[in-house]
Amino acid sequence: MVAERLGWRLLDSGALYRAVGYAAGAEGLDLSDVEAVTRCAQGTKIQFRAASGGETRVIVNGHDATDELRTETAGAAASAIASMPSVREALVALQLGFRRAPGLVADGRDMGTVIFPDAAHKVFLTASAAERAKRRYKQLKEKGLNVTLGGLQREIEARDSRDASRAVAPLKPAEDAVLVDTTGMGIDEVVAKVLAVAQS
Repeated sequence: MVAERLGWRLLDSGALYRAVGYAAGAEGLDLSDVEAVTRCAQGTKIQFRAASGGETRVIVNGHDATDELRTETAGAAASAIASMPSVREALVALQLGFRRAPGLVADGRDMGTVIFPDAAHKVFLTASAAERAKRRYKQLKEKGLNVTLGGLQREIEARDSRDASRAVAPLKPAEDAVLVDTTGMGIDEVVAKVLAVAQS
């Protein structure tokens, strides 16, 4: 929504890692096999396509994998492979290629610290694990997926812990980022806060 309001491009970096995890799964790869997953990251073709209603579809090797990428299974796979330096390296150039005029809204856990450390504006959005689980639960239920709130919260907490403690590009706010705790906020209020930072 921020990108749409500003007329800028959008990069959902988390979708890139989810896409590689999805492609690795489709090939039957063992996610602990670093060399195989790295080759997969180097060879996977990922495209973002605008769809009706402002939605972005993610095309992986010619297949619309958007719905599959939103599952917690895909999130867990993304988190597992994101700790591999060679996989991150393979995806850096792809991410940097999104930076074009008039601007880019880049969404991801290491955007402000690793990929775009020189970004003009940085916002670190956070919310309690319980809040994020509720949001994800609602999102997945609307898609007809069978999930439990407790299970989602446990997966989110485990992923946060894994991402914050990894040696490569750990999850943390950039020193010059504006922190916005979105717990209890509606989407419009969050968008307004991010726009205020981007337009300051």
